Parts: sequence; C-alpha cells; structure tokens
Amino acid sequence: MSAPSGEGDSLRVVIAALIGNLLIAISKFVAAFFSGSAATLAEAVHSVADTVNQVLLMVGLRRAARRPTLLHPFGHAVESYFWPFLVSIMIFLLGGAFAIYEGIEDLHALYAGHPEEPHGSRLWSYAVLGTSFAFESYSCFVAAREFQKMRKGRSVWETLMHAKDPTIPVVLMEDTAALLGLGIALAAVALSHVTGWTGFDAIGSLLIGCVLGGVAWVLARRTHSLLLGEAASPEDREQVEIIAREVPGVNAITQMLSMHLGPQHVLLALKVDFDRGLAIDGVEAAIDALESRIREVLPHMRFIFVEPDSDYLLERDPERPVPVRGFTK
Repeated sequence: MSAPSGEGDSLRVVIAALIGNLLIAISKFVAAFFSGSAATLAEAVHSVADTVNQVLLMVGLRRAARRPTLLHPFGHAVESYFWPFLVSIMIFLLGGAFAIYEGIEDLHALYAGHPEEPHGSRLWSYAVLGTSFAFESYSCFVAAREFQKMRKGRSVWETLMHAKDPTIPVVLMEDTAALLGLGIALAAVALSHVTGWTGFDAIGSLLIGCVLGGVAWVLARRTHSLLLGEAASPEDREQVEIIAREVPGVNAITQMLSMHLGPQHVLLALKVDFDRGLAIDGVEAAIDALESRIREVLPHMRFIFVEPDSDYLLERDPERPVPVRGFTK
C-alpha cells in the first residue's frame, strides 16, 4: 500500500535527519574523546538521542500504515502520534537529563578543587562542531521546507500547536535545538579556551540540557493532545457544513463529532436534519450522496457515520424508538 504524499514527505525528512545525525554523533564522540570537552560530549549524546528518535519516527510511520484488523478496525494510524510522544521522552531523558547531569558534575568537580582538565586539543571540538553545524543546517532546511507547506498563512507557533501530523514538526524542532546546542557548545568551548576557566564548558552543557528539556516539553504537550483525540480542523468542519448545504434533501447538520485517528485518518459522525418530505428511501439516498461528496472533497475523512436527527424520526413515526448510538441528546 503506497503512502499518501504527506506521509512520503515525512519519511523523506526523517531519513535525511537520521543519516545526518548518525554521522554527526560519531564525529562528536571522536571530538569529545580527543578534546575532553563536556559541552562537546553533551552534544554527542544529543546527536545519539536524535538518531534514536529518527528510528522511532520511522517505526511509527511504518506501523501506522498497517491495514485494519478485527482487533483494530479503525486501523493503526494513531501510531503516528504514539511514537513521537516517545521521542519527546527520549529527548528529555537521553539528551536533556544527561547534559544537565554532565554539567552539574563538572561544576561540582571544579568547585571541589579537582576539575577535569582538558586532555587534548580544542581544535577537535571546533572542527567537528563547525562541520556538524553545516550538516544540521541542511537537515533543518529540508525540514523547514516541508514545514512551510503546512503553515498555510499561520504563524510558526500556531502551526506547531495545530499540526495534525507531528512528524515534520518533531524533526524541525530537533534540528533547531541541535543548531542552538551547537552554537552554545562552540561558545562554551571558545570561552573555556580563551579564559582557561573550564566552568564555561560545564555551563554550556547545562544550557544545552535546558534547551533540550524545553523542546521535549513542547513536543510532549503537542503529541499528548493528539493522542487524546483532537477534532478535525475548523476548516474541515466548515467544509463539511458547506457540502451538507449543497446536498438535496439535507436541511442542516445538527451535531458534528470528529476525531483525528492519525494525520490522514479522521472519524466523522453527523446527526442531520433532513427534509420532512423525504421518504426513508430518499433519506438513504441523501446520506449516500452526503458521504460520497465528503469523501471526494476531504479524502482523509476515512470513517463517516450519518444519522437522521431525532426530530425527523419522531415526525416520521412517533412510536418508533429514537436511536442514539453515541450521540448526546
């Protein structure tokens, strides 16, 4: 089964970030080993965390594409939300927490009177961090280009907080945090080198940890909301209303419930007021026409359920029990 174009874009962004982060992580560990820089080591662990995160995102994209089963009749699209949530936890634990711990340890050693002196050339850190900045800039550019397609005139923050596909925002925020972290690490290494005080290196590690912790919090907040089940976008809901008004026999939608099961999988339940002159066959035809038109205009509305409004049913047959089937009266 081929992936929709949006999922294909997400996969390309993830693969680009995965390759870049893996190469960068190796080079940072080499630089940290030869330079003894805490900030460079924090950045190396940060890149490992990013590499693991890309693998998790790829797992999520693959698992989300699986077909529905008897146990999961609505499919597995929610995997697209679960794995990015794990990524936010990984960023905090493997990246942020380690960087903060390393910074605190180095500061404690410094003020205890036995700091760990650099045992190699700082040129390793300058070279690798500078090269990493160039690679991360390209990866960030790829993610930003795809993210720009999602904005549709909205601000960056609004797009981040309302994106139904978290994969590209996750990669973009990771890459942005990586660039900030590299800038901090370069500044920390340079200040330590110029002044001879290794505390700048430890402070740089602490700042990198704070940046990663902030990014992790934003991502966790966003993916948590998606996991709870967000409604379709206001634009999509408005489009459904417009479509309903164009279908013969439909007076109005009296209740609309929707939920994103995944970026391209929306469940839509409608309670509709039909023309009182319609017979049951006419109502069925109107329902079929409404569902068909919605799927044509909004193909991501994968599961559509339409029910006549209770007032219509009572007028047609006052003795007939009114089906509720999950709707509130």
